[in-house]
Amino acid sequence: MSVQVHVTSVIQKAVDGQREFAADGATVSELIENIESRYPGFRSQIMDASGQLHRFVNIYLNDEDIRYLGGADTTLKDGDQVSILPALAGG
Repeated sequence: MSVQVHVTSVIQKAVDGQREFAADGATVSELIENIESRYPGFRSQIMDASGQLHRFVNIYLNDEDIRYLGGADTTLKDGDQVSILPALAGG
């Protein structure tokens, strides 16, 4: 499954400065593993040592938060859009 991945500038440094790129995976977790294999260190930007997503990282599948779909087990299909965004805070 080839999906289009979008990342913010905070994560761009982990993927050679790209804002968008194509990657493969049947689920979100497989997608993350695929990206990690191409860009070592990517996973540590969005997951903790136990393999759980950092609570401040939001992942959207076609504008739907994966927390309300299936989490990291959310199924992907060819042509999906996945956005990986760290939560921003400020005042």
